[in-house]
Amino acid sequence: MDPARTEPTNVCHVVALPYPGRGHINPMMNLCKLLASRQPEILITFVVTEEWLGFIGSEPKPDNIRFGTIPNVIPSELSRAKDFSGFLEAVSTKTEAPLEELLDRFDYQVTAIVADTYLVWVPGFGNRRNIPVASLWTMSASVFSIFHHFHLLEKNGHFPVELSERGHEIVDYIPGLPPTRLANLPTIFYQTSKQNLHRALECVGEVSKAHYLFFTSVYELETQVIDSLQAEFPFPVYAIGPTIPYSQLNQSASAASPTTSLNSPNYYLQWLDSQPAGSVLYVSLGSFLSVSRTQMDEIVAGVKNSGVRFLFVARGEHLTNLFNDGCGNIEDQMGMVVPWCDQLRVLSHSSVGGFWTHCGFNSTLEALYAGVPMLTFPIFWDQVPNSKQITEDWKVGCRVKRETGSDYLVSREDISELVKRFMDSDSDDKKEMKKRARKIQEFCQVAISEGGSSDTNLDVFVKDIISKSCSYKST
Repeated sequence: MDPARTEPTNVCHVVALPYPGRGHINPMMNLCKLLASRQPEILITFVVTEEWLGFIGSEPKPDNIRFGTIPNVIPSELSRAKDFSGFLEAVSTKTEAPLEELLDRFDYQVTAIVADTYLVWVPGFGNRRNIPVASLWTMSASVFSIFHHFHLLEKNGHFPVELSERGHEIVDYIPGLPPTRLANLPTIFYQTSKQNLHRALECVGEVSKAHYLFFTSVYELETQVIDSLQAEFPFPVYAIGPTIPYSQLNQSASAASPTTSLNSPNYYLQWLDSQPAGSVLYVSLGSFLSVSRTQMDEIVAGVKNSGVRFLFVARGEHLTNLFNDGCGNIEDQMGMVVPWCDQLRVLSHSSVGGFWTHCGFNSTLEALYAGVPMLTFPIFWDQVPNSKQITEDWKVGCRVKRETGSDYLVSREDISELVKRFMDSDSDDKKEMKKRARKIQEFCQVAISEGGSSDTNLDVFVKDIISKSCSYKST
């Protein structure tokens, strides 16, 4: 946005500060688009590193969302997947100074900041500048509550966690949460360094300095835990989800697909169009972490040997191997392998009857919104408790791994049999699972409709920050 252009003199300027990871940037951008669509006088500056601007700068967005950039302060040798501890430490310690300098250069005073909870310094910064901060938590409200009540785990002797000896023990004292086994806690409690856990607890602890707490979840999915947190915090706690790109489903497929398409902009959708209703298993294990090469080989073989139709998103060498084995061709009647797809559009397609997922929360929300049952294969962090919610609390899926948190190899034979049973549309189990999935789909769609819980929460927030709008900063 050119500051020399004639602009309105009264602007509600919201600054969005996402954590630099795809699973955090996407829900933050989806939230910003929702805010921007509600009031044209809201100006949103979406701040990313120069590297991330290269990734997302050309993606469509409303005119009242602009990008702000900071240098690539995170060392290039740090990969979020390969060195999670180093990456998290760099985000926590190296982003504050350049972001503060950027905010000082803005043409408009900042009315409010919406920041990812993992930008630990933002609530304190907002208080020093007298700028209200909304903390955006991009995982489930239940996972937030587990961290918020970490002291109860210590008090009850459930930390540190020893899964081999005590994984079966039940945690039934966290407000609003249904009973859960220790093995279904986030893996950061038992698989990663104490430094990572310290950072996570620090970030959640700093939320008390914010002025709002946003959950990308849906109130009706986690009512009790959200209500219990609202009773503990002196500021609004809003469920505003699902923060997924549902508004883009009406766009054309070609507009939504990137230039990595193999045959045509909507080649995989054309293939889905030719498949029977509910017959395709969609397989995607996320963009961040992956399973071992040996386990992936078993997954691929098991899915293919099941005889079930599939759309498989695979990256790197796995993609090459699968293509060389004869899949990925649009003429192949049983399966297709792709490097990328518009996931929500795929999940919403009538031919998709199941989703093999790593249980990242964004993917979970998309499947719930689309009403698609899930096969859960959690790998890391919040994916394990998400799997528990999917399979035990909401009952819209079943586990691939029999032992949550275990690293044992799931064989191709077991996978093949499980996939056959899971995709059997005539089985009583699948019918019941689909029925529950449709009910949760209704929860999601009602929440975002006019007068729904998420719609109302966003309206209240927008009205509140507009009342705090500032005038153009004199130069």
